[in-house]
Amino acid sequence: MANQQLITVLSLLLLLPLAFTSVAAGHVEYLPLETNIDVAVEGTVYCQSCDHHGTWSLTKAEPIPAANVSIICKDHKNRVSFYKVSTTDKSGYFYEILKGFTMKHYILDHPLHGCTVHPVSSPLANCRLVTNINYGLDGASFRYEDKRLFGTNYEAVVYTAGPLAFRPAHCPPKIHY
Repeated sequence: MANQQLITVLSLLLLLPLAFTSVAAGHVEYLPLETNIDVAVEGTVYCQSCDHHGTWSLTKAEPIPAANVSIICKDHKNRVSFYKVSTTDKSGYFYEILKGFTMKHYILDHPLHGCTVHPVSSPLANCRLVTNINYGLDGASFRYEDKRLFGTNYEAVVYTAGPLAFRPAHCPPKIHY
């Protein structure tokens, strides 16, 4: 008789976790759907005025429509893990979702540490030389400015880079009196 009671108790103890698993599984269907979180970067590209050649000033600068910038992300071993070219709109503004970007290491592969934006080409014949404004030559780092976009089951973390600039190849010499 004691043997039969022991078997019954052990059977109940073995089945107990299954009961709670099925109860918990019943609640899973009521949880909200998984939200996709994208990473995006935005910025503006300008043509620097000859008045400020050799400085980081963008006073009198004009936005460049159809300029190309490259977005490069490297992992913690300095290997390129993401590359994309983005084109500016009529206001010189670019916004690019980094589709396919993944972080293999949560901290070391973060966009703030490993992603940069480089000015690539300008469609303006009189403004094609890359400047080093905001470190454009080495790549402007991403900045986090607490900007997020929300939608139904969607979220995007938006980083900023730049502004970036090209400059004219020939500027008239400044006359100092």
